[in-house]
Amino acid sequence: MNYILNIETATKNCSVSLAKEGKTILCKEIAEEGYSHAERLHVFIEDLVQEAGIHFKHIQAIAVSQGPGSYTGLRIGVSTAKGLCYALNVPLIAVDTLQVLASQVQVEDGLIIPMIDARRMEVYSAIFDVKFEKIRETQAEVITENSFETISETVYFVGDCADKCKSVITKSNFIFLEEIKYPSATAMSILSFSKFQNKDFEDLAYFEPYYLKDFMITPSKKVG
Repeated sequence: MNYILNIETATKNCSVSLAKEGKTILCKEIAEEGYSHAERLHVFIEDLVQEAGIHFKHIQAIAVSQGPGSYTGLRIGVSTAKGLCYALNVPLIAVDTLQVLASQVQVEDGLIIPMIDARRMEVYSAIFDVKFEKIRETQAEVITENSFETISETVYFVGDCADKCKSVITKSNFIFLEEIKYPSATAMSILSFSKFQNKDFEDLAYFEPYYLKDFMITPSKKVG
């Protein structure tokens, strides 16, 4: 059986799933304001393997959410995934975070726009069709009342930006699915299995998360 361990840490949701043949069999996740990924991630992984009654040697690939998203969250997820791949001698699979978020929407027509908060009125977003194929590349963009105004189809927005965006972009064809807030490792299972079948693997030595924007460190204002 093709067991794949999926790791999703790009947002506040620390999420891990174990999948068999592309179907999630177990998942553990928690979304906390304090970003508890460093404390939770390894515990979740060990718990899933034990609860599934398998051994780490049965895992044939590790999949990780590649970004965009939280710099710290992505670093934790990718470093953990790389470490497991080295230890188990299995391939690394990278999955687009926004595609993971979009694939949680089940509709028959229209467009899906997943958005991840990038502070203030800026978001990371892309546009997908209902088959979860990307039709506009990922961007970091500032949301204004004119955002997406040329789209006439029904648009389903998902992600953690609803509170700050729904009062700004208000066209009648815009629908906010507020219950879908974070990407989940459960939604990674079919995506990672497809890549596994196609042998779409990453180079462990050179793979880095997709930050989209440079990580900025604010200098201290203390003097002396």
